[in-house]
Amino acid sequence: MPITGPVAIVGAGVGGLTLALQLHAAGIECQVFEAAPELSPVGVGINLLPHATQKLDRLGLLGDLSAVAVAPRESVYYTRFGQHIYSEPIGPAAGYDHPQLSIHRADLQAVLAGAVAERLGPDALVTGHRCTGFEQDAGGVTLRFTRADGTETTHRAAGAVGCDGVHSAIRRQLHPDEGAPVYSGYNMWRGVTVHDPILTGASMIRVGWLAVAKLVIYPIRDNVDGAGRQLVNWVVEIESPRHATRDWIREGKLEDFIGALEGWSYDWLDIPALVRGAGTILEYAMVDADPLDSWGTGRVTLLGDAAHPMVPRGSNGGGQAILDTAALASELSSGDGIADAFAAYEAVRRPATTAVVLANRANPPDAILREVYERSGDRPFDSIDDVIPAGELKAIIDRYKQTAGYSLAALNAQK
Repeated sequence: MPITGPVAIVGAGVGGLTLALQLHAAGIECQVFEAAPELSPVGVGINLLPHATQKLDRLGLLGDLSAVAVAPRESVYYTRFGQHIYSEPIGPAAGYDHPQLSIHRADLQAVLAGAVAERLGPDALVTGHRCTGFEQDAGGVTLRFTRADGTETTHRAAGAVGCDGVHSAIRRQLHPDEGAPVYSGYNMWRGVTVHDPILTGASMIRVGWLAVAKLVIYPIRDNVDGAGRQLVNWVVEIESPRHATRDWIREGKLEDFIGALEGWSYDWLDIPALVRGAGTILEYAMVDADPLDSWGTGRVTLLGDAAHPMVPRGSNGGGQAILDTAALASELSSGDGIADAFAAYEAVRRPATTAVVLANRANPPDAILREVYERSGDRPFDSIDDVIPAGELKAIIDRYKQTAGYSLAALNAQK
């Protein structure tokens, strides 16, 4: 028999809301507590790789998500001179049973929150409750919260899952002696721009390399103006000793990075114009944390960014949180007790996410840009085959897919 709960979920991001839906589907009572007074449309684009959309499809969400997302059909790589390096199909075009979805984070959160309200009821999501800590005993967990008005309250549950992101209060209490975040040496700026379709209009584009500048560009909403233009998400990364504290909604300044992109104008895209067209720019220090030896203890555990913050490369942070939710719901359905289920969940997911954290540091898919940058001496070439064989490029990408859990054969075998 599955555990009946109740399970308290701290945080209403992608991981927290998806976990609520997973637990509900498994017959496990739960409630989500969110610090913000209301869920607001913040952030920019996020990618859901096929291993994540497979799990969301099993929750009956794929139709609603596809209606507000763009399903890219190809991944393409270019040098900063606009020279083509490599292309590969993605999603169903590559033979996957499930698509990759590029979506605005606000649209994803809205679909998930709507499903939680519809399936679990209006009281399942409690906003304006910032978790400040917990106590646990043999019978359960008591969570402490500060409300939006400054008053304090508590909530009793059989178990608690910290889905409260990179600034997790649950993680801080579980691991008080943890060191500072690990800065990668690169700063990131992000924005969205209304733009004509680029290349196929369903292309995920990577350009340049970090030593000069690297961009990731992809559409996240179709036909936003009735004239066929898209909302295009872009990310700029530049090597820099300077960085701010990690804050996903920190405002950035165009003048801090636009100079590195001057002259990046090609017959298929004017990159400076794309970037200048954004209404708001966000800045984020590319940081992660060294993997932990354990996530939680007893009746308390962590999930998503609270458990395994990773450098946002490889389009995989949100996806790994979604995989966490499926594994945790499965273990809680085993009937072995909450503490045992949490320990079994960590035994499955902690090694898997550790591998992704380390791969994102060293060899994400865009490492092929690094190889071309170094081997070409950052100069234009006559033919990419003179710089690096196509088979070697493919091998770099395929190794990451294997590590991250979405190699084609393995994923399609999970019916």
